Amino acid sequence: MAKKYVVQLTDAERVALLQTVATGRVAARTLAHAHILLKADANEGAPGWTDQQIVEVFEVSLSTVGRVRRQFVEQGLDAALHRHAPTEPPVHKLDGEQEAHLIALACSTPPTGRKRWTLRLLASKVVALQIAEEVSYETVRRVLKKTSSSPG
Repeated sequence: MAKKYVVQLTDAERVALLQTVATGRVAARTLAHAHILLKADANEGAPGWTDQQIVEVFEVSLSTVGRVRRQFVEQGLDAALHRHAPTEPPVHKLDGEQEAHLIALACSTPPTGRKRWTLRLLASKVVALQIAEEVSYETVRRVLKKTSSSPG
């Protein structure tokens, strides 16, 4: 079975990886990925190790080797070596005013027949009161976790 992601390093990439490995002044993850790429190189005269050989020698998982290969082929050397921050910041489901309404609701008296508010009850009440179009109980949990108030 032919490998889907075949690593073929250019001379410049090989030199850069060898310098990275030689200095040793980089993160352990970067160093491990550099070693993986050097040994996975399938060019003529290059080691061209199998994934299993790389796993045994460098004590990394098979999925790590596969992921490094895929990142190198699809995104290039930099992506295979370094972690990149998420491109988009997390989206907040509720704004400050909506959070304030939710907190006030959580501190209010629970519905009749209930001893206290549950996250699911709060989420459905926020939607019923049209504070927000939709909200999950997990969003309610995150908002309430940020507050130092204690319902009840």
